[in-house]
Amino acid sequence: MECPICRGRAVPHDVVDFNKSCEEVRGKFLPLSGEPIYYNLCHGCGFCFAPSMYHWSPEMFAEKVYNDDYVTVDPDYTDDRPRRNADLVSWLLPNFPRGRRHLDYGGGNGLLARILRQRGWDSTSYDPLVDRDVDPNTLGRFDLISAFEVFEHVPDVRASLKAILPLMREPGVLLFRTVVSDGSIRPNQRLLWWYAAPRNGHVNLFSNRSLAVLAEQHRFSFATASAGIHIFVRRPPPAWARDLFVS
Repeated sequence: MECPICRGRAVPHDVVDFNKSCEEVRGKFLPLSGEPIYYNLCHGCGFCFAPSMYHWSPEMFAEKVYNDDYVTVDPDYTDDRPRRNADLVSWLLPNFPRGRRHLDYGGGNGLLARILRQRGWDSTSYDPLVDRDVDPNTLGRFDLISAFEVFEHVPDVRASLKAILPLMREPGVLLFRTVVSDGSIRPNQRLLWWYAAPRNGHVNLFSNRSLAVLAEQHRFSFATASAGIHIFVRRPPPAWARDLFVS
């Protein structure tokens, strides 16, 4: 099978039960569903993914993943995490100019953007799953786009980036979070990593190499600001983001 990132060869790697969730790292286990989810691994760029879930419709994701029980496998997503992420954005970008625009893409209930607006930011939230009646192209263009815990969920990463790019001003910054798999996924070893969690909708598991390849394909420079926090930026980066970017 072709790797969706580098177009190299991705081979079958392992299978997990659909109910494997991120809460297992906290000692919370769901009953086995009996539904196998197979992951493939690209030995070229290290990208690992669940091909069968790539073919699920939005309705299937809504029924099986993003349903009323989702809070049991991600109890932090409605309140604690958006608050922490708002603090993180403020801390990482203390010089983000007032008057510049920020979009939180995949922002769920919009809490992160609301918190930043209270701090004087021009912040907007948009989530393709929540704001289905909103055409994102009507929102205008943004200097900073954040996407926290988004790209591991989307069945087509390239399509998601293509949807985001028209929303970004030049020079703009895409600041996103996803946990990388370096050292946690190895050929010929079981897929035990906690982030390999189909019940959370984690269809993509990125390595640093796969993110670098993805950036290069879209003419971005790639950097990691801190653990799990990554930056796509086209050089030269704007002045307010230069402290973030390490070449």
